[in-house]
Amino acid sequence: MSIIEAIIFGIVQGLTEFLPISSTAHIVITQLILGTPFPGLTFEIYLHIASVLAVMIYFRKDLIEVIIGFFSYFKTRSKKNRVHFLFGIYILIATVITGVLGMLLKDFVGDSMKTPPFIASALIVTGLGLIFIERVHQYGARTEKDMNFFDAIVVGLGQTLAVLPGISRSGATLITALLVGLERDTAVRYSFLLVIPVILGSTVLAVGDVSKEVFSAIGTPALIISFITTFIFSWLGIIWLIDFLKRSKLIYFAIYCFAAAIFVYFFLDVTTIIDI
Repeated sequence: MSIIEAIIFGIVQGLTEFLPISSTAHIVITQLILGTPFPGLTFEIYLHIASVLAVMIYFRKDLIEVIIGFFSYFKTRSKKNRVHFLFGIYILIATVITGVLGMLLKDFVGDSMKTPPFIASALIVTGLGLIFIERVHQYGARTEKDMNFFDAIVVGLGQTLAVLPGISRSGATLITALLVGLERDTAVRYSFLLVIPVILGSTVLAVGDVSKEVFSAIGTPALIISFITTFIFSWLGIIWLIDFLKRSKLIYFAIYCFAAAIFVYFFLDVTTIIDI
């Protein structure tokens, strides 16, 4: 892999990981356009680690607050610690649901789904979900302290849909979190914090599938550049999305998903199957 290609993959992964437009779909599209396939999930997992590192550092105060509050609740059962304790439980519940169902669906999600037509269809589904939650469903006003186990289960189930190429993880969690009545800031925060255990967990489970040959083929310089680029643009993507959602609508991401779906279906080889 050339340095230019490494930078491009890093930018694509970084910018799309947290936007509700499916990073997996965009990595596949980038592979098709550049003609630079990489077998297995090794390189994609590597890039995801850079993204989750950006989230952990950006939300370090929230993360530390939840962790400290979670364990402090066992000693000091204060109201504040109880909120953090339950929020940590809700993160764990959604993560476990996603992990278990993801493993069960692993064999079902085969190469037949890693084609431009399927990805285009999934992007359309993501766009329709964003339109529904923006135009049809009314925003709720429930915050972190108002959350319950049902919320975590629904969001966990929604997050599981992201195993399908083209279904956005952040989009699925945002849509389901807003669907159960969480207010926007809480839904965004929950979505961002959920990505940490999900990516770290999937990385641990995929350790056995990591291929040294892929890393050797890509090359050390490209690996370093792609990691740094992904981290930087993941950070920028987080800042931009949070600011964007404060003053604008999810409908614009839906329009983008439709445009991307049209491009994928009509301008990429519909017979191509990406080995990722």
